[in-house]
Amino acid sequence: MLILAVFVILAIAGADQIIKYWIVQNFELYQEKPFLQIGSLDIMHLHFIENTGSAFSSFAGQTVFLLIISALGMGVCIYSLIRYAKKNRLLYWSLVMILGGALGNMLDRIFRGGRVVDYLDLQLFDFAIFNLADCFVSVGTVLLMVYIAFFMEKEEKRQKNDNT
Repeated sequence: MLILAVFVILAIAGADQIIKYWIVQNFELYQEKPFLQIGSLDIMHLHFIENTGSAFSSFAGQTVFLLIISALGMGVCIYSLIRYAKKNRLLYWSLVMILGGALGNMLDRIFRGGRVVDYLDLQLFDFAIFNLADCFVSVGTVLLMVYIAFFMEKEEKRQKNDNT
């Protein structure tokens, strides 16, 4: 299972980096183009920006801090993946998604001078511009919260009963 996890984590980060490379090669900074429309409904644009912060540009310019926090968070996820996720698919996939997305954004911070390439711009409502890695981190985090809220306690009780 760990080999599959490593493969999927690298695939997520790789896909994220390929899309970001394409954006950088084909867009000028701040350039925006319609991307997803259904009839007259404008849903999403591709909008190339560089973000020096975290979610919603928080901690902008704090590259070292963001790298340290990301590395610590990824370390906790890796430990949890190795130690606990073998027995629960929801926990397993949530951690894999978080790690893949975090790796994609961490590579940007390291190799783009602290800047993360963002390009997905929802038009339906005012929201931050984001990227594929952010999507995986967000969905993985929601799945992790579902696991913690609804399954973790049951899992712990079951393990406790198995040990007695």
